[in-house]
Amino acid sequence: MVIKMLELFKSIKLDKNSGAPLYMQLFNVISSMIDKGTLLPRTKLPSIRQMASLLDVNTVTVVNCYRQLELKGYVYAKKSSGTYVSTVLPPVDKKEYTNKYDYVDKNVILDEIYPGEDISILTSKIRFDKKTINFASATPSSNLFPVEDFKLVLNEVLDRDMGNAFNYQDSQGYRPLRFSISNLLKEHSVNCSEDDIIIVSGAQQGIDIISKTLLKDGDHVITESPTYRGAVAVFNSRRAVVTDVELEEDGLNLNLLEYHLKKHRPKLIYTIPAFQNPTGVSYSKSKRKQLVMLAEKYDTYIIEDDYVSELDFENKNFKPVAYYDKSGRVIYIKSFSKIFMPGLRFGFMVVPPHLKKHILGAKHATDISTSGLIQRALDLYIRKGFWHKHFYSMYETYKNRYTKVVNSLEKYKTDNISYKKPGGGLNIWLKLPYNCVVNSLLERAASNNIVFTPGRIFFSSTSSNLNNIRLSFAAVEDDKIEAGIEKLCKLI
Repeated sequence: MVIKMLELFKSIKLDKNSGAPLYMQLFNVISSMIDKGTLLPRTKLPSIRQMASLLDVNTVTVVNCYRQLELKGYVYAKKSSGTYVSTVLPPVDKKEYTNKYDYVDKNVILDEIYPGEDISILTSKIRFDKKTINFASATPSSNLFPVEDFKLVLNEVLDRDMGNAFNYQDSQGYRPLRFSISNLLKEHSVNCSEDDIIIVSGAQQGIDIISKTLLKDGDHVITESPTYRGAVAVFNSRRAVVTDVELEEDGLNLNLLEYHLKKHRPKLIYTIPAFQNPTGVSYSKSKRKQLVMLAEKYDTYIIEDDYVSELDFENKNFKPVAYYDKSGRVIYIKSFSKIFMPGLRFGFMVVPPHLKKHILGAKHATDISTSGLIQRALDLYIRKGFWHKHFYSMYETYKNRYTKVVNSLEKYKTDNISYKKPGGGLNIWLKLPYNCVVNSLLERAASNNIVFTPGRIFFSSTSSNLNNIRLSFAAVEDDKIEAGIEKLCKLI
């Protein structure tokens, strides 16, 4: 072990001709080894004479380096023993950390925006930097995250629960959090107890767990057209047969839906009934009721994906489909990723009692339990009133952006560009002129630092609705909206 450690230090290369002091070059190398974990806490460094000999430098160089490491908190000296790596590392310089590590690969961003698409053409065109006008991403920008409040509750949980915060939780989820969520849901007309709620790592995992529970190879699933392709990918992974049904201005075409219910007897209907992604369509009260009646009549289940129903800017006051369910036909799913911090990967399901045991079995097989620390912190975050404070802030931010997008479209769009005002949500669904080639527009927009989402991504058939695009205002800066819409309308 000692020989390997000496070989590690002997491999250090110092440039005596660079002009940079040798002791600082050595400091940078050793501090980097400690930051990366190459040198572990309590590791003994070579003596001053050993290090000088290994690197063929003056002992003064090593003395100055070790002194700098000690001043910065990287090492500590033991009298008559030597120099050791500290057990508690110094705080990271925020600016240096941001430059080194706070980087998201462009291909990762593009894959989130254009799932399953060939993005090789776009890679050279699209930049994600301060100049980018981002009408594509449907998750909030990081400057909106409530970091300080969440840091406060995280620290309080660690002080309160100590090591227990890192234990496995019940697969169903941390009970106090489920109770807090049940109280939040009552504000949105979802009446349930904590026993009906299952915590999951985002809506996508919830859909996957339900699919594992209810679907077998060859089973049929009905979705809206267009729809969220992440859900379709899950159903395809279960080898289900996916049938899409036309989405009208007030929800699914129920005549067509009933035709497929009779013909295929599907196990699931997947729906986003409020401010649907991507269209912004919201179901009428009548269609919400009829959807539940049809599910009961044809013995199937509805996955109600509550995308962003709370972002209701015109006080439409929709009742969820689950509100009308009296026979246990609706599985209600919600993620916090569009309102809170997407990287937490947090969501929940409200499940009918007769399905709970089976769904919990699938949940346990998937990941045993969702992070206990995050669940405890979220519970405290809600109980302290931070959730409502943050939501109202996000609501005002998104409402302001929505208004700017709509006003800018009214100001700059031509007569052959059409859309319906959704009255809420995060997206505007544009219908472009029939002769507008969206692929070409995508490239031209990218060359002008504008990104959006092509409509084809949300359809099962690549030949359908090639002249639709989705504009999201979740991540675009307020002061870029009007200029971005003006540029885009000119490019169309």
